[in-house]
Amino acid sequence: MNPANTSKNAVLAVLCGVIAVAVIDLSVVNVALPSIEAELGVSPASLQWVVVTYGIAVAGLLMLGGRLGDLFGHRRMLAGGLAVLTAASALGGFADSLTVLILARAGQGVGAALAVPNALGILSRTFAEGPERTRALGVFGAAGGTAAIGGSILGGLLVEGPGWPWVFFVNVPLGVAIVAAALRAVPADAGELARHGRIDLVGAVTLTVGLAALAFGVHQSVEHTWLSAATLAPLALGAAALAAFGIAESRAAEPLVSLRTLGKPSLLWANVTSALMWASFLGLIYAATLFTQQVLGWSPLAASSSTIPMAVLSIVANAIVAPRIMTRIGPAVTLAGGLLLMAAGLALLLRVPSDASFLTDLAPVYCVIGFGLDLAEVGSQVAAFTGIRGDEAGMAGGALETAREMGGALGLAVLTAAAVAGATGTDSFHRSIAGGALLALLGSLVAATLLRRSGGVSADENREVASCTN
Repeated sequence: MNPANTSKNAVLAVLCGVIAVAVIDLSVVNVALPSIEAELGVSPASLQWVVVTYGIAVAGLLMLGGRLGDLFGHRRMLAGGLAVLTAASALGGFADSLTVLILARAGQGVGAALAVPNALGILSRTFAEGPERTRALGVFGAAGGTAAIGGSILGGLLVEGPGWPWVFFVNVPLGVAIVAAALRAVPADAGELARHGRIDLVGAVTLTVGLAALAFGVHQSVEHTWLSAATLAPLALGAAALAAFGIAESRAAEPLVSLRTLGKPSLLWANVTSALMWASFLGLIYAATLFTQQVLGWSPLAASSSTIPMAVLSIVANAIVAPRIMTRIGPAVTLAGGLLLMAAGLALLLRVPSDASFLTDLAPVYCVIGFGLDLAEVGSQVAAFTGIRGDEAGMAGGALETAREMGGALGLAVLTAAAVAGATGTDSFHRSIAGGALLALLGSLVAATLLRRSGGVSADENREVASCTN
């Protein structure tokens, strides 16, 4: 084997480990929610904060994490982020109250915000744009998709075994091992990074406050009305902070976010579709976890194992099918088709009865949703990094991850509010699923029109990819 290829494979393996840990942190907690609710005495409305605090922290700080990587080194920020995530995971395992647990989740989010965009930055600089990067992103996406489902299964085993604190403790040895591997396998950052640049503190503060306040306001609607002061006040603060962020970035000599880069059509519309995709998917996972355990009466392990079809389809779609499809039709159409499959699968779940069977009611539909999700995921990643320079990679990675996390956090709030509004049991599940289907359908329309018209990947690049994979 070519030594250069061996080196690249080692880097990709480390990056897959990074995204796996970050995704596991998001998914492994879901199956533990009923146990946490019972043991800590958490109300159903407050329970969502165990999930969304992580997403809010990640979304608010991802752009800063990407920028820090561009300035001071992607490898350094990746290792530092994993160290923070590992320490926060240990705190979560020892949590004896909702407050401590939420603080731990916030810490995990901070660590992920430093690690994930820089993993994408390292991938972007390691693998050349075109067929090589497409294949790497396919493997990277497969690792994330598989970790999402594998995390749920692992969570079920841990909850039924040593208990829910171990869904946090499990990250400690994983984090330590991946940090050691990253420092050994990932080369030091190249000299073209802007190491002598400045950190745009005004941009960082206004963006973080804006996104966090906006997400907090939307989640307040679950316990309060949309027109209540508890909801409107943070929404207004978020809007004002984001407006201030836009003004600050347009005037900053070295902005946190280059509006020129962020405004590139392929990156912009890839971010929008990613937000809608993860809003739909995270709403499904949250609703399905509560439905299978609280309505169907399944054990945590049975509930988490029901998502195995998604894991299988994740591997097939991400690593094998999606790259081949994109050689023919491009990332925009691949993304649109994947989201359309998700919407169709979610619509089928509206037929699920209160005594649903795994084999006839859930497994076939989960296969459709999983296949669609992972087609869309690879399509969004390829579109987002098309035409991005090496010194913009961290920023682009941060923007894409921000869209995912913010979409997931806001989508979960909206779908949870719709689910609990005067409905219980199966009716509540159906309301959440209907909202998720509409979000996926909207994302498909955006990808098929706006992203496709933006040019995503040129015809020449598509022909090059096709010729290299045939």
